[in-house]
Formats: sequence, structure tokens, C-alpha cells
Amino acid sequence: MESRSAQQSAQARQLSARLDAEGVRNTALTWVDNAGIARVKAVPAHRLEQVAHRGVGMSPVFDVFTSDDAITESAHIGGPDGDLRLFPDLDRVTPLAAQPGWAWAPADRYDQLGAPHPACQRQFARRMTDRAAEHGLGLRMGFETEWVVTRVPEPGTPAATGPEAPLDFPCAGPAYGMTRVVELSDYLRDTTEALTVQGIDVLQIHPEYAAGQFEVSTAAADPVRAADDVVLVRETVRAVSARHGLRASFAPTVVAGLVGNGCHLHLSLHRDGRSLHRDPVAAHGLAPDAAAFLGGVLEALPALLALGCPSPASYLRLQPSHWAGVYQCWGVENREAAMRLVTGAPDDPDGGHAELKPFDAAANPYLVVGAVLAAGLHGLTSGDRLPDPVSGDPGVLGVRERGRRGIVRLPTTLTDSTDHLEKSAPLREAMGDVLHGAVLAVRRAEAARFAGEGDEEIAAETRWRW
Repeated sequence: MESRSAQQSAQARQLSARLDAEGVRNTALTWVDNAGIARVKAVPAHRLEQVAHRGVGMSPVFDVFTSDDAITESAHIGGPDGDLRLFPDLDRVTPLAAQPGWAWAPADRYDQLGAPHPACQRQFARRMTDRAAEHGLGLRMGFETEWVVTRVPEPGTPAATGPEAPLDFPCAGPAYGMTRVVELSDYLRDTTEALTVQGIDVLQIHPEYAAGQFEVSTAAADPVRAADDVVLVRETVRAVSARHGLRASFAPTVVAGLVGNGCHLHLSLHRDGRSLHRDPVAAHGLAPDAAAFLGGVLEALPALLALGCPSPASYLRLQPSHWAGVYQCWGVENREAAMRLVTGAPDDPDGGHAELKPFDAAANPYLVVGAVLAAGLHGLTSGDRLPDPVSGDPGVLGVRERGRRGIVRLPTTLTDSTDHLEKSAPLREAMGDVLHGAVLAVRRAEAARFAGEGDEEIAAETRWRW
């Protein structure tokens, strides 16, 4: 394979020297599979120049891994044959504050001849970002990350893996209560500090609703960087938790029947450096292109759920009147709508944006940002329009009233959302047959794996996968 460029080699050589001076000995190269698991190949830091030149080998079969490490197959991927090369994004190499001696970098995947791997999710996100730029659109995205933290079981005691195993929460304070911050102030301080040292701009961190649950929100960035950031946030929270004798779960449902973990996506649209959420003559400030883009996203939500809510456990979380956004509607500052329009302060020229509430952290974030971009761009080119906004909780309306208003419940099972994804021509075109087919295969396998199991079993068996 030809050199990835003399400039990259020089950059990698300088990075290796800097990492060595900072005591970094290993670099973790991560990609996220279609089941939402961050997989890794680690290399000694002094080999970074060679890795930037030749890559690191990996099997294509990881594209059809399921969340429990079983392997399925698609029409294009499966079996022991083939090889790919992982290439780190040298601009994102980051020493890890909570893992001394380690650095991290997200990786892109190529074949042995240097062609982009058609199922590389990160490159899919980049292609869609570039496609938006061809339409003159710039997007800023950011994720909210929710997790539940418990104490690590004492040595010699069984881990809390089965449905009957108790979870030992390290705090007892009420939802959103300052008591939890007092109880875990060192832990939360170290989490914020580690993220900040790693270049993550933390907007806020606070207790959430469920027992042992917290949330961190980070600043918006371009779509690929936003996806990179949320991967780094999760692994940093996991590492800080371990250093405090705790473990973190980002699973959609930690305890069946209780509030789960979401990973809401925030996005804003810009053209020529100006926000499309601040049109002074448009309804709710949405410029026509922004309204069409968001209309396309709203229309595609049943299919997008197969990407943003990829586990049977995801659908245990998606319950009405739980602020999870289970109805296909939008509303101005409505936290029960699947799409919430955030108006922001009137004097903030960049304050407006949209929030997609159904998604969770079992999702591959590169698939999420790429597919949302694809859906929105399809809406833009098709001239989609947003329906009337919804106020209040759609879940308390009667069936007839929801029908009269055109408010539809989003898919309630993984099989249903996967059927929508399979039929979505715009998403198939954007993803390509190889990636689209691999995702479908993994979703069908996940649905079959948990078919017939009760809610408690599903929650227990997926609790520590993310």
C-alpha cells in the first residue's frame, strides 16, 4: 500500500515524540460496530508513524457482530475471509486523563488497496457532512450522555448480572438533587476534569431522574467530531468510574420498568455562517431550508429508530409520558415530542436548535449523525414541510384525538423499526448496500436473540454491554 502521505508521516512522528514525552505508552484505536460497541486495537505509541503509514489489520466480520459478541452475516459481509486496515485520525489523538500511559484515537477503515471500506460508519458520517456542504449547509451537533453508576461488587460476591441480582447504587439523593452531587462530588469533579483536560468542552453535568443516574452535556461540533466526542465521553466516564470503585452503564434500560438512559442528539443548521434558526420573518424562526431539513428528519424517524435505538432494550425505555419522545411529532420546547425545537435566548444569534429525544447510547453515533444528515437532506431536496407543532403530552390524548392531529406512535419494537429502515430508499442510497445490509443483519439477529425473553431478562443481559 502506498504511503498515506509524507505530511501524515511527519505528523505521526511528531505525535509519537510528544506522547513519549508525556509518558504515553499505548494508543487505543477505536471504531464503533453496528451494535454500538466500541471495539479497539491498541498499538505502542512509538509505532504511531508506522500505523499511520500502513494501518492496523482487522477483520471485516466485526461489521456483523451483535451486542453479545455473536456473529451473524449479511449478503456482503460474514465469515473468516478478508482484511481491512485501521488508520487513526491523527488530529484526534488524545492522551487519556483517567488512563495514565494511554492515548486514544478514532479510526477510519480502508481495504488493503487503500479504498474506503464501504461499511465504515465514520466515513459514512463524513460523506453525509460533505453532502450537506455541497448544499451550502453547515451543521453543528452535540450529544447529551446519560449513565447509571453502581458500586463494583466486592471480591468473592457475584456480579449484578442476573435479573434478581441487586444493584448497589453509591448515592441515595433524589432525582436532580444536590444531595447526589454532595455524595459523589469527588467522582463528578474528576469526571469533569478528565473531560476538560482531553479537550472536551463540558456544558453541564448533573444528577438525572433514575437511581444512580447522571448526565453530561458537551459543546456542539461538526457532525463527525460530535460523534468522536461522545465515544470519548463514554470511555472517559467509564475509566473515571473504575478509578472510584464504580462502574458505569450506558444501556438504554438498566432496570426494567424504570427510566432508562438516553443519548439525545442536538443539531443546528447554518448557511454562510448564519443560523437558519433565527429567520426573523419565519414561523418559530425556522428558515425554509431548516424547516424542510427538519421535516425530512421527522418523516424518517421510524426508520432512524433502527439506528438510534438499536437494541430490544431500547424499546423498554421508549414509554409515553417519560420524556423519551415516543410520538412522531415536534413541538416548541416540548420534551414529550420526538423532536423538540429549542428556541434559545432571543438575543443569542446561535441559540436555536433542534433536539431528537428518542435516541440512546446503544447507538453507533456515526450511524446516527450520518443518517440524520441523509434524512434531512432528502427532506431539503424533496421540499418537505413540518406539520403543525404539538404542545403538551401526546400520551394523555385519546387515540381519536391523536389520529385527528396526525400524531403517530413511533415503532415499539426493534423489528418494526428495522422494517422501516429496510424500506427506506433514501437511507439505503446514503448508506450504500454494504453498510445498510450489515445494519439490517445485526438488527434482525438482535431481535431474534431476545425474542420471547421478558423485560427483566433483556435489561439484565444488556445492562453492561454499553
